[in-house]
Amino acid sequence: MTPPQRPPLPLLVAAVVAIAAGPVLDAGFPDKGIWPLAFVGAALILVSLIGRSVGGSLLVGFLGSVSFYLVHVSWTALYLGPVPWIALSVLESLFFAVGALLITLAFRLIPRVWAHRFGRLVLLPLVVAGLWTAREALVSTWPYGGFAWGRMALSQSESPFAPLVAWVGLSGLSFLMVWLIAFAIQIVREPDIVSVFTRIALPAAAIALVLAVPSVPVVVSGVSTIAAVQGNAKAGYFDDRQPGDILMAQASASLDVVGTNVDMVVWPENGSDLNPLEVPEAAGVLDYLGSQLNAPILTGTITEREGKFFNTSLLWTAGRGALDYYDKRHPVPFGEYVPDREFWEPFAPDLIGLVAREYTPGTRDNIFDVNGVIAGISICFDIVDDALTREAVDRGAQVIIAQTNNADFGRTDENQQQLAIARLRAIESSRSVVNVSTVGTSQMIAPDGRTLTQIPAYEPGAMVESVPLSTTTTPAMRYGAVIEFVMAFFGLAGLAIAALSTPRKRRGATGTAEKKPRLRDTQTA
Repeated sequence: MTPPQRPPLPLLVAAVVAIAAGPVLDAGFPDKGIWPLAFVGAALILVSLIGRSVGGSLLVGFLGSVSFYLVHVSWTALYLGPVPWIALSVLESLFFAVGALLITLAFRLIPRVWAHRFGRLVLLPLVVAGLWTAREALVSTWPYGGFAWGRMALSQSESPFAPLVAWVGLSGLSFLMVWLIAFAIQIVREPDIVSVFTRIALPAAAIALVLAVPSVPVVVSGVSTIAAVQGNAKAGYFDDRQPGDILMAQASASLDVVGTNVDMVVWPENGSDLNPLEVPEAAGVLDYLGSQLNAPILTGTITEREGKFFNTSLLWTAGRGALDYYDKRHPVPFGEYVPDREFWEPFAPDLIGLVAREYTPGTRDNIFDVNGVIAGISICFDIVDDALTREAVDRGAQVIIAQTNNADFGRTDENQQQLAIARLRAIESSRSVVNVSTVGTSQMIAPDGRTLTQIPAYEPGAMVESVPLSTTTTPAMRYGAVIEFVMAFFGLAGLAIAALSTPRKRRGATGTAEKKPRLRDTQTA
């Protein structure tokens, strides 16, 4: 059995390193997008967790996470102030702190139970990566549907690692990234079993092996000429506007497409702020444009049925009205609805009171048949939900339409962060993605993640492109949920087995029971 290793950093230094790691990790994400810094930031956090006590690991994990989220989701404070921003950052950091404790225990227990080279250099990094993935999987789905922003994989939309998501999905890419980081850390920490040359050669070989994985071949089944329109209206929740302003801005920008042969015209989430199912004037505008464009229009609007409100996407055809509709399946908790309102309202009555309209999660399938082209529909926050992308592909989607309204977040990083998610969804599913916003940045993205065309943020315009259609089923789409479960289970099971296998007591030289030494957050033996 190997003796307990001292922490590489004293507690105070570890806390400072973790706090500094948060902004470094964020810089790996858009809009700075310096993707190698995601590896650096996560490495700093992992190093700061090694050798900590229970309280020390919880503290360091929380500090590292909260310094990341306070920067990463600062856009939540733009209109609603600091309370939602701080509350969300703290909630996510509480989950991260628990995950950090599990990782600290893995660094402590795995080498004790499996003290040989395989346990310390192979098994330990795999368990650490599995625990990180398990925490990401949990917070991406719970509570209230979860908050998937900030997953490690989302930093790599334009890096050499991006093609891997087609094989292993977003959770799989997070796992591989953390595994590489933990493996490199262990190489450095184990001078007794790793030579100087090997410390450089092994991590380099691991990175080369991961990057050598070929891209998933894309089977193109045809093309569809799609127009996407960004009206650049005042579409924010608190913007001063008149009813119909967003509709007219979208209609005006769509006129540039008249005379162009297109298969469909895509408007963003809430592209018609007047419900054409109830307001004849709005229906008339869509009928007129549809006849002039000679194409169906996919537009977002707000609908009400049986006293419930829905964030809806309509498939509108001139003279025939809405042939199909999809209700947003993943409305934003505390943004589009307030879960358990009676419980939360006393804590912040003024803020909770701002969410006056409660949107109900949809239950309909998330595809439209647009004159023979099967389009998967994603409304704003839906794009972060792995299961919804897989569902659309399972139902035959050949292209993904991502409709969003970023107006509430101004010129912050939120726009580029969401666009990065859309890019990874394109690669993951091998589908073209039409990402269209009220205010931008709107882009059409190829199945390999390339930008085909775009409209700059806060400029009205229309983009027209013949996008590839695909029927490819990537390994990520077929097995993504299984991959996530196996990796998370491996991390949790590996730690559990190590904990159960660690002797609670040992016999001293006198033959009396002796408690095993406890690691402290110091550099003393």
